[in-house]
Amino acid sequence: MELVEKRIIVTGCASGMGAATVRAYVKAGAQVVGMDIAETAGSQVCADAAGPGTSTFLPVDVANGDQVTEVFAAAVDSLGGLDALAHPAAIHAGNSASDVTSTDWDRLFAVNVRGTMLTNQAAHPYLKEAGGGAIINFGSISGQRPEPGAAAYSATKGAVHAWTRTAAGTWGSDNIRVNAVLPAIRTPMFLAAKEGLSDEELNVKYWRNEQSIALGQEYGDPDTDLGPVMVFLASDASHFITGQLIPVDGGQGNVR
Repeated sequence: MELVEKRIIVTGCASGMGAATVRAYVKAGAQVVGMDIAETAGSQVCADAAGPGTSTFLPVDVANGDQVTEVFAAAVDSLGGLDALAHPAAIHAGNSASDVTSTDWDRLFAVNVRGTMLTNQAAHPYLKEAGGGAIINFGSISGQRPEPGAAAYSATKGAVHAWTRTAAGTWGSDNIRVNAVLPAIRTPMFLAAKEGLSDEELNVKYWRNEQSIALGQEYGDPDTDLGPVMVFLASDASHFITGQLIPVDGGQGNVR
């Protein structure tokens, strides 16, 4: 599970799970380029990451195909190649199946689904050239179960799950493994979703989400609970795992 000399791109690095992934990779010895649309926060995360590895920052909008192609090329040029892509970048919005607008639908699909396709496609030729590598996408339990309060987000994560399986089946011949983690992790996105909720709403949220987490009835920590899993999936230790949806959620859900 060492990442010494591994060259890795991490999207969504400005906060939450992306920031924790950058920190874990640098600590494990990797050479990392972090990317995010939030330049100030993303630059700070990469500057602060400590370890034998290194990290630099490049701004990107993962929904913009031309920009993704250009920025990935610049990142790979600076790294001298590519061994893994971790793709946590995503957005969330609350809406129901009855009232979700086409504008909200398209915005979430642009970032969460098109962004996954574009970044994965951009990484593919560089990983192939390196003789293989890893792509780690981010799914969600929301893509597996009914989500009355997040219809569009749920649909995007279901699409990410399907894409991950298909990309794994397509690129396996290039020795590229493609997996998705389904995390239940305390992030700014998770905490923001709880702001302004009434006690009754918080109680409903607890019984829907936290209560089913067997390991403590609360969401996990980005650094201690997710970081090591991200290291494993980017390392050679996971060389025979692909096309999988891997819950990192303390037992909140399961994959059938």
